[in-house]
Amino acid sequence: MRAIMSKLYLSFLGIVVFLGAQAGLAAGPARDPGVRGGSPGAGAPLAGLSTDEQAYFQAGFDEFSEAEGVGDGLGPRFNLDGCAGCHSQPAIGGTAPAVNPQVMVATAFGARNVLPSFITANGPVREARFKFARDGSRDGGVHALFVVSGRTDSTGDASACNITQDDFAGQVARGNVSFRIPTPAFGSGLIEQIPDAAIVKNLAAFGDSKSRLGIGGRVNRSGNDGTITRFGWKAQNKSLLIFSGEAYNVEMGVTNELFQNERDETPACLKATHPNTITNVSGATGVETESAVGKFSLFMRFLAAPARSSDTPGGSASIGRGKQLFANIGCAYCHSPTLRTAVSSVPALSEKNVDLFSDLALHRMGPRLADSIQQGNAAGDEFRTAPLWGLGQRIFFLHDGRTSDLAQAIRAHASDGTRDFAPSEANRVIGNYLQLPDSSKQDLLNFLRSL
Repeated sequence: MRAIMSKLYLSFLGIVVFLGAQAGLAAGPARDPGVRGGSPGAGAPLAGLSTDEQAYFQAGFDEFSEAEGVGDGLGPRFNLDGCAGCHSQPAIGGTAPAVNPQVMVATAFGARNVLPSFITANGPVREARFKFARDGSRDGGVHALFVVSGRTDSTGDASACNITQDDFAGQVARGNVSFRIPTPAFGSGLIEQIPDAAIVKNLAAFGDSKSRLGIGGRVNRSGNDGTITRFGWKAQNKSLLIFSGEAYNVEMGVTNELFQNERDETPACLKATHPNTITNVSGATGVETESAVGKFSLFMRFLAAPARSSDTPGGSASIGRGKQLFANIGCAYCHSPTLRTAVSSVPALSEKNVDLFSDLALHRMGPRLADSIQQGNAAGDEFRTAPLWGLGQRIFFLHDGRTSDLAQAIRAHASDGTRDFAPSEANRVIGNYLQLPDSSKQDLLNFLRSL
């Protein structure tokens, strides 16, 4: 009997070894394959744009790529001097690059800024929000990192400006700062055209299965018309036009037709007529008439979605297994693989599948990721499910860019509840992930890096 059992065990072990080899069994712990090489597969216009739409896309690209100066309206308080500085990985329109341009802009052209501790040369581009004001009331707004004081560039002279930066060191010491990194803009026009009904229907789908995993979710809505908002880390912005106007003002300090008032009105620091940029009603062509904010939004609206690739370790077989695991363990319940646009006045956006891997809804992510920032209906522990398309070429992960390791980012989705925050809705899904053998974890990571 002992000999028979021994033979059965050896036979079973042989089968396990064979299956493991067939599955590409990892030699060690699963690891993030890292930023995918090769072509960016992103940054191009949508297929099927008309000649006029292509002209607006190019005008928007040019405007998006420009750096602003003091005479253009930069500041008086700002985070960076151009859209492309934040959105350049792996192509214009993407997310934070490997080398942080905020380090150089802090003291460019004689500016007298001290670099905050959380801005580093090889770290992500960041904005800072203060959670609470000194009196204990909620803050939540963006506090620009830099000032134009002392800066003299080719467009203007702010040497007489003497405003100073906020006390970021003190706020960090008090644990009162939440960071945000740029969200990629690829495929944004497609996201904008997904009807509210499709988002609501998708969120309600597989309700029993989601409930068993502890997954809920809800949409963020406009306080004005009640429609679903969908852009930003907390789905706080309704449209690309609003997103563009707000970013121009908040990130660069450039006032515009959507945000006409300077955030700092110190007279010696205002070197451009405000609003700093508006519609050129005397423009000879439509493109020349369009304001900078309009061009930004049209560039993003006509920007194609990122392409997938099989150029990752493990190849197509591993990616295929990882895709199936992504669904099996529950990731796809929030990171919905595909939604669909409605009929649109822009044929290139009309009735298209949008393979974004997001339900565009808010989910409670627990105290580990909570930032105590409320935006619209979103609470301090709620975040929009981040679209995963283009993930293969992103360098930094999570809303604050705390890690460049995809495996760490996955684990950070799990956390127990506290007095202030409920447990993460992702806990059981992450538990499923952690129970996978290393070979399966590796397949899942390879799949994600193929997106």
